[in-house]
Amino acid sequence: MYMNKEVDIYLAKAKKWQKEMLLLRDILLACKLEEEIKWGKPCYSMNNGIVIMIQAFKDHCDLGFFKGVLMQDNAGILIKAGENTQAARQMRFTDIKEIEKHSKIIKSYIKEAVEIEKKGLQYKTDSKSEQIQVDELAQIFKKDGALKKAFESLTPGRQRAYLIHFSGAKQSETRIARIQKQIAKIKCGKGMNDCTCGLSKRMPNCDGSHNKLK
Repeated sequence: MYMNKEVDIYLAKAKKWQKEMLLLRDILLACKLEEEIKWGKPCYSMNNGIVIMIQAFKDHCDLGFFKGVLMQDNAGILIKAGENTQAARQMRFTDIKEIEKHSKIIKSYIKEAVEIEKKGLQYKTDSKSEQIQVDELAQIFKKDGALKKAFESLTPGRQRAYLIHFSGAKQSETRIARIQKQIAKIKCGKGMNDCTCGLSKRMPNCDGSHNKLK
């Protein structure tokens, strides 16, 4: 299977969980998935649909299953990353021996995720999450097409985090101010909690290192 050079570079630069991510990559490629860098992370797709991504955090690395909520999870190991997470689920690892020991389970979960993608199954969000509307953002989109395109290119989770943040303000003026404050970050393809200075030790998350630049 074709190995993407951008993924080679990403893994070569990884300061943490490098061995674990390399092994996870080998497993994913053996499952005949196409790899690319998207949203700054190695992503694996089939038929142009992204199935899984490899993510590295401070305390763990993981396989992020985009439609994990549709999986049976017979081993009970999938984790919902956050309160506002909808379809995605994570399989977390803290040691390469963990991956080696559970390689058969990992492969079976990947196979299930691939079958879900092949069948074109979709997760229907609940009515509450579907109704997050920010009129001020829609108006700004009409004047700034580049912002709209950049926002729609973000992962669903990043989009949702922004929408929750913007809609959380009671006053229209405050909602507009919140949106304007985040425009540069959105256009750079960053989520609300992503690092923008490159100094964070919790990449891609921000750990406050940017404050040292002030």
